[in-house]
Amino acid sequence: MDIEQIFKNNEVWVNKKLGIDPNYFKNLANGQNPDILYIGCSDSRVTAEEVMGVKPGDVFVMRNISNMVSNLDLSAMSVIDYAVTVLNVKNIVICGHYGCGGVKAAMQSQDLGILNPWLRNIRDVYRLHRDELNTIDNEEEKYRRLVELNVQEQCVNVIKTAIVQIAVRQKKLAVHGWVMDMATGKLIDLKIDFKKVLEGIMEIYHLDEKENSL
Repeated sequence: MDIEQIFKNNEVWVNKKLGIDPNYFKNLANGQNPDILYIGCSDSRVTAEEVMGVKPGDVFVMRNISNMVSNLDLSAMSVIDYAVTVLNVKNIVICGHYGCGGVKAAMQSQDLGILNPWLRNIRDVYRLHRDELNTIDNEEEKYRRLVELNVQEQCVNVIKTAIVQIAVRQKKLAVHGWVMDMATGKLIDLKIDFKKVLEGIMEIYHLDEKENSL
């Protein structure tokens, strides 16, 4: 796309919004109050607001390759902390998509340079679920299932964080795993049974709230 065209598009968009509401941008500048933190893939075909049909200010968004949540990623941890403690979001959504290039790359035995440490997280998802995945003969079906399982494991990674555990226990927050089907445009709620998925592991990751020492 021509860079100059983007500024022309922006001018058209601004005028369109002002034509509907002369105070649109003044109201937008007053602050945000989103109910949802959306963690999705950086894929250029998957834009959070458009897919969900929401307005600016409705959703706090973080995107990276293959919608990953790593406790070593300070950006991800900062986004989650800010969303929960400052914005008081009520829902955290991890949204993957079928046709994810990162997941596909992780399925291949190939040296991808700087991407190796990032994609290893997805390969670890494969390792955790290899018994199920290795029963799937169709490569495309296996690929789609790994996309779903990656979403599930990233939801688990979110739930492992202390700030999310506290908010969930206080019934202030819920975590959801979704997938977008690129071929249909539809969002699919994976309806993950977190009680079953987390059974036997939360005794390791369970964190108590800090006691006030004052």
